[in-house]
Amino acid sequence: MYAIVDIAGQQFKVEEGEKIFVHRLDKKEGDKVDISEVLLIDQDGKIVVGQPVIKGASVTAKVIDHPRGDKVKVFKKKRRKGYQILNGHRQDFTQIQIESILEKGAEKKTVAKKEAVTKSVEKPKTKAVAEKTVETKVEVEKKAEVKTTKKPVTKKATASSEKSAEVKGEAKASATKKPAATTKKAATKKEPAKSAAKSTKKEDK
Repeated sequence: MYAIVDIAGQQFKVEEGEKIFVHRLDKKEGDKVDISEVLLIDQDGKIVVGQPVIKGASVTAKVIDHPRGDKVKVFKKKRRKGYQILNGHRQDFTQIQIESILEKGAEKKTVAKKEAVTKSVEKPKTKAVAEKTVETKVEVEKKAEVKTTKKPVTKKATASSEKSAEVKGEAKASATKKPAATTKKAATKKEPAKSAAKSTKKEDK
């Protein structure tokens, strides 16, 4: 069984019990390192490939030592310029030993963390929060009462408008009736004049 792992930007093929050199890690000797960036796992011919990482897979390793690599000489020269420099470099490494390769070990840890987070979120509300919710409920009820009291005002307005319309209708009816009464009075006044003219004509005869 082996796995391909990404450690500090480099990919390594690792097996259980194998020792490898990687770039310097910020760990002390004897500390354990959990590697979650597992790209591929081969388990007895069964290959699992990540996209790009296998979810839930992890590789645990132990830090053994922090050695330095061999010296590398760096020589620079520019011809006809009298320029030449010789430098040396030794890379810092960390030697680790692979202890175990787990295909689904990290999933349990993440699930446990999620459960802990949900429990911490579901805390009982404090008194201040409860009082605020009660105050908001009271304000909503007051607003609803104000809305219900405003509705009859519209009804009164419509009733007063109806009354005014009725009064106007009566006034119009009375206005139309008055000319008829005046015509009747005029007719009654003209009748005695006609009778007087008839009596004078009879006397002449």
